[in-house]
Amino acid sequence: MLDQPNVTHATMRYRTVRVQGLNIFYREAGDPQAPTVLLLHGFPSSSRMFDTLLPLMAGRYHLVAPDYPGFGHSDSPPATSFEYSFEQLEYIVDGFANALGLDRYFLYLQDYGGPIGLRHAIRRPERIRGLIVQNAVAHEEGLGPMWASRRAFWADRKTHEASVMSAFTSLEGARLRHVGTSPHPERYNPDTWTDEFAALSRPGQDRIQSDLFHDYQTNVASYGRWQAWLRQHRPPTLVLWGIHDPSFTPDGARAYGRDLPEAEIHLLDAGHFALDEATDEIAAHMRRFLAAHAFKPGASALPSTGP
Repeated sequence: MLDQPNVTHATMRYRTVRVQGLNIFYREAGDPQAPTVLLLHGFPSSSRMFDTLLPLMAGRYHLVAPDYPGFGHSDSPPATSFEYSFEQLEYIVDGFANALGLDRYFLYLQDYGGPIGLRHAIRRPERIRGLIVQNAVAHEEGLGPMWASRRAFWADRKTHEASVMSAFTSLEGARLRHVGTSPHPERYNPDTWTDEFAALSRPGQDRIQSDLFHDYQTNVASYGRWQAWLRQHRPPTLVLWGIHDPSFTPDGARAYGRDLPEAEIHLLDAGHFALDEATDEIAAHMRRFLAAHAFKPGASALPSTGP
């Protein structure tokens, strides 16, 4: 197995696998015999958000990053024929892991990857070796002031859908999700948000993303359950949080320490998509965390309490 912090981009593989009748695209890097990290992306990104990270980690780890249905290069069935909910996306992630034969792994959770990944952890606790949480909320205090209008949308979709979703699907909204309040906007590649805006402009995306975000209320309702699971299972956890996130506040990072006193929590000089400007720092934290937990004698997955 390679044992170097950096490998060439040639180690990347771009593949598609069939899951529940859908073509699911994924990026893969590293030796499949090495400890695996399953990386779950946020909105409105795709596995592309991990492009800069994967080569930095592939020298010692196996990394797999799928696109959810409706995102990236995976199939995007219309919302009239496919249920865009976080529960359904977790079913796809579970089927994806099964299709690839992944049986033990660390989860990297970013934004939408948080509610998808925590649902998956509850379903498959025996597979989960640890969590890497990057701007993914599981506590009410992590939701910033802008969530007031979003709660109104959940309560009355018809009245508030146009105003809330226009911010989600506009070019300026895409830019702000990346830059946020960062004092270093020059560090951000504008291709990230122009490409995301192009993806959001595809036919049918407005309904797909509206259905999915309307379902986000089920995540907030699940926070207590997720917190109880964290306290019960106490998975090794690394929390990495861009402090210039306009949506998720740093209090959301600190809250993990209440459930997991042993968790490592690092506040980064970065935004919601912290990999945009803190890739090297994140990779360094991950290497140290994974080295401590992936190769520790007797390290194993969490005990099974599956349904």
